Order: sequence, then C-alpha cells, then structure tokens
Amino acid sequence: MTYNARSETVAEKSSFRNAWRHCQFCVIPVQAFFEPNYESGKAVRWRIEREDGKPFGLAGLWESRGGKDEETTWSFTMLTINADEHPLMHRFHKPGDEKRSVVVLDDDAWLAWLTSDREDQVRGFLQQFAPGRFRAVADPRPASRVKPASPPSLFPGEDSPSA
Repeated sequence: MTYNARSETVAEKSSFRNAWRHCQFCVIPVQAFFEPNYESGKAVRWRIEREDGKPFGLAGLWESRGGKDEETTWSFTMLTINADEHPLMHRFHKPGDEKRSVVVLDDDAWLAWLTSDREDQVRGFLQQFAPGRFRAVADPRPASRVKPASPPSLFPGEDSPSA
C-alpha cells in the first residue's frame, strides 16, 4: 500500500516486515521512473530511463491481504537506497533532503532476486545502479486540461433559450 520502502528499515517497519521476512520479492518492470528536480528553483518532473531505451526491473516486495471470505488485495512496494553520492540520482528531490533512489536490478539478476532466501543474499542486490547506462531528461507533466467555459446565454437571466 506504500510506494517506496527504505531498504535500511524494511525489515523493521510494520508495513513491510512480513513481506521481507517471507522473501516476497518481486521485479517491477518499467520503461522509466520519475523524480522531482529542483535545479531550476521549483520542482520539475524528470524521467530517468535506460540509454538504450529498453525496459528494466526494479527491486520490490509484494503483499496480499484478504482471502477466504473477502476479496484478495495485492500490492507492491519499490525498495529504495540512499543516493546522496550517486552521480545521477543526487540531483533529485528537495534541496537539503536525503537523496533516494530505486534499486535497479541487472537484467541477468532477476531470477536470483526472486529466489533469494537469505538476508545476506538480498542485501547484495541493494546497490546503486551504473549511472552511465541511464539518462535523465526533463519531462514536466502535461498541463491539465481546463474544461471549456459554457458559451454565454443568448438570453440574459436565463440558462438556455426557451422554446
């Protein structure tokens, strides 16, 4: 139910510790992820993607709730790590805030991540990604569409012409 889980405290937080303890690891396939950049003085959404444009996987945890007499609800969270010193990711988030990054899994590590069952194995995956394989570009959200105003009435004091 929470988008991000700090890898440093994931085993302790009530939101995540059950999934962590039961090794409920998942790979979250993405084309890109987005982060706020404040270099212009205000938050601008930036897109981070692979240089080659290919999709990639993020390390995550999954959880399910319900069952038996109630509908099962599935959720997942992305694991994050400190990125204060990362050559690319240190540019994102508010000035003065800790810099965080999602955990990008190498393409050939997905199966090992999914089948890890020891904390020392899992912690080995929680590393910064190679910045040279990624690019970041400003990608502001499109302006919200404003509903056009209704045309003025032809008959003052009335909402619509009467027949």
